Amino acid sequence: MTWTVDEQLALSATGAVAAIQSGRLHATDYVATLLARAAALETLNALTVIDLDGALAAARRIDALPAEARARLPLAGLPVVVKDNINTVGLATSAGTPALQGFVPDVNARSVQRLLDAGAIILGKANMHELAFGITSTNLAAHAGPVRNPYDPALIPGGSSGGTAAAIAARIAPAGLGTDTGGSTRIPAALTGTAGFRPSVGNGGAERRYHDPDAVVPISHTRDTVGPMARNAADIALLDGVITGEGPLTAVALNGLRIGLPAPLWAGLAQDVEAVARSAVKKLEAAGVVFVPVAMSELEDLNDMVGGPIAIHEARVDLEAWLAANHAPVQTVAELAARIASPDVRAIYDVVLAGALDSRYEAALNHWRPRLQAYMAATFADERLDALLFPTTRLAAVPIDEINGSSTVSVDGAPAIDTMEAFLRNTDPASTSGIPGLSLPAGISAQDLPVGLELDGPLGSDRRLLAIGVAVEQLLGEVPPPVL
Repeated sequence: MTWTVDEQLALSATGAVAAIQSGRLHATDYVATLLARAAALETLNALTVIDLDGALAAARRIDALPAEARARLPLAGLPVVVKDNINTVGLATSAGTPALQGFVPDVNARSVQRLLDAGAIILGKANMHELAFGITSTNLAAHAGPVRNPYDPALIPGGSSGGTAAAIAARIAPAGLGTDTGGSTRIPAALTGTAGFRPSVGNGGAERRYHDPDAVVPISHTRDTVGPMARNAADIALLDGVITGEGPLTAVALNGLRIGLPAPLWAGLAQDVEAVARSAVKKLEAAGVVFVPVAMSELEDLNDMVGGPIAIHEARVDLEAWLAANHAPVQTVAELAARIASPDVRAIYDVVLAGALDSRYEAALNHWRPRLQAYMAATFADERLDALLFPTTRLAAVPIDEINGSSTVSVDGAPAIDTMEAFLRNTDPASTSGIPGLSLPAGISAQDLPVGLELDGPLGSDRRLLAIGVAVEQLLGEVPPPVL
């Protein structure tokens, strides 16, 4: 069978794997097509490293396998991109910051290794917000540069996993890995018309779904997690199943689902975002979903007591531990911070190094976070909810700030607020409480920009949440790809 370039670019991760497993598509041809696409779209700055030789060699190995062996690989020949803060053997892991430029780890992150063992092929490393401490992916380091939104290169793709999202939206790769501390897989998914997943973290240990110790350049061990990103929830479920070893999803019917609409996360939205989100709710309601308004009046106050103190305190301790464990070229956070290129990130690390929130850390971790977790669990239980649903972000993509990296935004002419604060508001509660969250494309706004809807589920409900996501996206459909 002969595949056109457009047919190859249109393949989902699930479709690509099926075609390669069956022998209808050669992995070498597919990888070559995507590498050419990456080269043609290099001005998007989606990737910091392209592994041309390595990816083609891996594809040839897949094609050389006996048909039976190839068919047994769950991700046979699937090209993926990996965020630049996730350890990869043979490929630099810089976290988008000058002090780590060119640093190559000795060991793959466990999540990466699981994908490789299943037959995936790494195309390259994905660009990101410097040190993952931001939501724009406007990285001002010379070796990285601002990631650009494929729907409008003058706009941000979201972050911090903006390179992974941009690569998927631009059809450079069908899937990839990001990381999520406060919304970093879900925000860029929302702004680029793709899907992003934050798996359960809970209190760590058995409650943590993905285990990548000392293999991700960290912000916070309490909040950080690797998360799969793709074009849709079905593809995310494919990657999640490989990483966790779980079987296929159990299908979920929309009719009769009880889904909560949390009032604080539907307030203060940009009109274009709200219009798309409300339209999606109407379609779901017509399909039999029972929507339950939930006040959640304590949500924002509880979340504010948890998120900042934990992230700011653990950023220093955890990053220093990663530097030591990985024999990095710098061994202290102070050395690394002195070379930070992006002004917005430098300002955050001034606070980190000053220990400005250290006095609030113990209370945040041991008092306020358990209260938030109990509050979230009670909301699901008391209202018998399968999930919560809300717009992933308050507004669609905004212009790139090439001076500061991130500064302020206005929602429909309201007084300007901090950009990171504006975009994190809806995604942060899942992060601080450790529950799973999935962002899906809801549609395209009147300004021709993607809008995302987020589904959050109870702790440990990851596979059911993904199944709900598959049912939702089957109703809403995929958004049109960007014109590039």
